[in-house]
Amino acid sequence: MESSTVETSDGVKLHARVFKPADPAAENLAVVLVHPYTVLGGFQGLLRGIATGLAERGYLAVTFDMRGAGRSSGRASLTGFAEVNDAVAVCKWVAQTLSPDGIVLVGSSAGAPIAGSAVDKIEEVLGYVSIGYPFGLTASILFGRHHQAILQSEKPKLFIMGTKDGFTSVKQLQNKLKSAAGRVETHLIEGIGHFQMEGPAYDAQMVDLIVEFIKSLQKK
Repeated sequence: MESSTVETSDGVKLHARVFKPADPAAENLAVVLVHPYTVLGGFQGLLRGIATGLAERGYLAVTFDMRGAGRSSGRASLTGFAEVNDAVAVCKWVAQTLSPDGIVLVGSSAGAPIAGSAVDKIEEVLGYVSIGYPFGLTASILFGRHHQAILQSEKPKLFIMGTKDGFTSVKQLQNKLKSAAGRVETHLIEGIGHFQMEGPAYDAQMVDLIVEFIKSLQKK
């Protein structure tokens, strides 16, 4: 694992970590992971298990602290719109510095709408994975304005959610995705809540699902 600093278009300095595979996969793809809500204590360390697992499977993985989290400068925003700049800056840095053939953007919890708003701003992003997207009514007060960006994107999308997610019901997820463009897949984990799925006990399963999604992109 290597640490780097990435500067955003508005001058915020982000602390990023690069997890390099010892034995690279046949596909030269990078996975950029966007962590949960900074305001509630989200930081890149929450995604370390998934990033490590992806590197063990042969993929370059990158985590970073969004503005106001960890060792990054700046202040967190309530709605996550300033943080879209962070995701864009890191993806562009990955594309220019590490030269993968493409990027898969993964967002966890509040990181999912942030990543979703960044997807079409980065040409190198080939696909998107959401872990527990907060589509529910209460969460939409904060993140509702992000929804259209990912729903309108033509890029392939995978939505992973527990059936007991406290922020989004299965019905709310299905209703939202009815209007989604392009290829859309869902994977529901039976009986699991929002914060349970974010925990380390599910890291290996998240890695399996992300790798399966990456391989499906290669077949297209």
